[in-house]
Amino acid sequence: MMIWVRMPNRGKVPSKCQKARELFCTVRTHLGELKTKFPVDQYYRFHEHWRFVLQRLAFLAAFVVYLESESLVTREEVAQILGIEVVREKGFHLDVEDYLAGVLIMASELSRLAVNSVTAGDYSRPLRISNFINELDSGFRLLNLKNDPLRKRYDGLKYDVKKIEEVVYDLSIRGLSKELEAGGDK
Repeated sequence: MMIWVRMPNRGKVPSKCQKARELFCTVRTHLGELKTKFPVDQYYRFHEHWRFVLQRLAFLAAFVVYLESESLVTREEVAQILGIEVVREKGFHLDVEDYLAGVLIMASELSRLAVNSVTAGDYSRPLRISNFINELDSGFRLLNLKNDPLRKRYDGLKYDVKKIEEVVYDLSIRGLSKELEAGGDK
């Protein structure tokens, strides 16, 4: 399930998000079937089989919630959207690392969205994305990440922050951010 959002059709974003939420029902069904295929206490024995998929699903849930409300989804909300548990002892659950990896994937997608927004003439979105990504970066800086795949993804976040800062800088150089401050949003 991939969500494509074209910026000129800004009015279609809510309908695309609704369609994505409907598709999560199918995901919940498949994850419910998967839960029954292994003993509850052997989640991590088979975790590598579905780690990548859970990270992508966490990304999709986070991206949909961001598009709807421009806020960060919690791990509990992602688990609810996917129909799985948060607590490890209950068996099939959303691991913290899988959730964080999904959030970092969303950050990369938001940097692309910032560039595409400017191309489509939406000059206020990159500023909002910049604020959001900077807050996200501040939160990740508080974590003590070891040299693992999550750390490598976090290193990618630094490049996403830089990319978005360049977009915002270009907007300010061209005077387009001043139009927004004056109330001339296009």
